[in-house]
Amino acid sequence: MFTGIVSDCVQVLAVERRGTGLWVRLENPWRPVPGRAGDPVVPGESISVSGCCLTAVPAAGEPPGGPIGSELCFDLSAETLSRTWFSELAPGRILNLERSVRLSDRLGGHLVSGHVDGTGEILAVADSGDGGRRFGFRAPAAVERYLLDKGSVTIDGVSLTVVAPRGACFDVAVIPATLAATSLGRARAGERVHLEADLVGKWIEKLVAGGGPGQRGT
Repeated sequence: MFTGIVSDCVQVLAVERRGTGLWVRLENPWRPVPGRAGDPVVPGESISVSGCCLTAVPAAGEPPGGPIGSELCFDLSAETLSRTWFSELAPGRILNLERSVRLSDRLGGHLVSGHVDGTGEILAVADSGDGGRRFGFRAPAAVERYLLDKGSVTIDGVSLTVVAPRGACFDVAVIPATLAATSLGRARAGERVHLEADLVGKWIEKLVAGGGPGQRGT
């Protein structure tokens, strides 16, 4: 589980085709540093990579049981590639990272599962006049029905507030701090993004459609 509060932006170091999937290597911002206390990533840990929950694995030659070193590696299956824009990954691309939350952590954004509902498109990017930018997006049908004015949406792993939803299209206002700390500062019209609808809304829809727990049919 994640919150949509990105902690680091890192560069793609290498992308290797492996059958129908991909092997991806990224910079590791949490790499162990001798003499410095830290919380290193361990093999098998779930990390949100631009909004997609992936499993971290060690690079070749690293001991399997210890903390992960200078590179984060991920095995991307054909299923992941079919639901994301990761088939377009190339060295140098900047990705958003967030580690999973602990039960004691602050929920600064909203509840995010890291399971991408679909890819959307950036329709427009404009200066908002206050140092930030206003983005226009088009969402797929899997996300459109959850777009609620002032509701939450996750865009490439970033928790944002929906503004002026109109059918499949909606806007978000992004402040300067978020532009500086995430890949949205480099985003351009025409690019694809990962979208995840509000998890709470999806559960409510499921329960209402099913009649609620314990309710009997007539």
